Amino acid sequence: ARVNCRVELKQLLMECVVQGIIETQHVEALEILLQGLCGVHREQFKVHELYLKSGPNLGAVASEVRLLCDLQQPEPTWTVRHVGGAMRGSGAEQLSVLVRTMVESKVGKNVLRLFYLLGYRLDYELLRAGVAFHFFRGAQINVTVSSVNKMLKLHATDEAVPVTPGIQLVEVTAQASSENYTEVAAAMSSFCEYLAPLVHLSKPGVSTGVVPTAAAAAASLMSDGGGTTL
Repeated sequence: ARVNCRVELKQLLMECVVQGIIETQHVEALEILLQGLCGVHREQFKVHELYLKSGPNLGAVASEVRLLCDLQQPEPTWTVRHVGGAMRGSGAEQLSVLVRTMVESKVGKNVLRLFYLLGYRLDYELLRAGVAFHFFRGAQINVTVSSVNKMLKLHATDEAVPVTPGIQLVEVTAQASSENYTEVAAAMSSFCEYLAPLVHLSKPGVSTGVVPTAAAAAASLMSDGGGTTL
């Protein structure tokens, strides 16, 4: 079968990333803090994420790609994203952020069918909905605060339910290169210190739980309106 699928390739980049969790009841306070720190308004987002794995006919080493469908747009748009392995070595271990390779490309709406024909299969899917902040603080930094939801039926985004009720994911990312990733990591770490009273951010896979001081910090922010600026 022939499938027409438009692909806009982007060059391989490096990405710095940290993650943390926050109780949903404190998300409004975190948004107030982020808006005060960043000086930008939040953006709503709703993304259907499909995780695909390669079949045995595509080589001995399995690979995973993510198909992202942006449901916030009037006409849903698709992106294919491949996340490579994390940087290793003593230099990487000393960084407070995870540095990994990443390639992302805009694709047409037939991309799922194309990957199925190539031998990939659907591993699992998620719906992420929340808010995002994009700003420059020594690097172009992106912060997302989102509810992560699973589908009870295949592709049934309208019936998605939270994976962990009462908890939302906080993720901070920034693109980098092999020449400047240490500077980008430092800029991210400096910014994340401002969020420490509400959420502890660490490398993906390192579970730190919720911050004990979050309730008091949230109450303080809600009372003064979060007037902090950098």
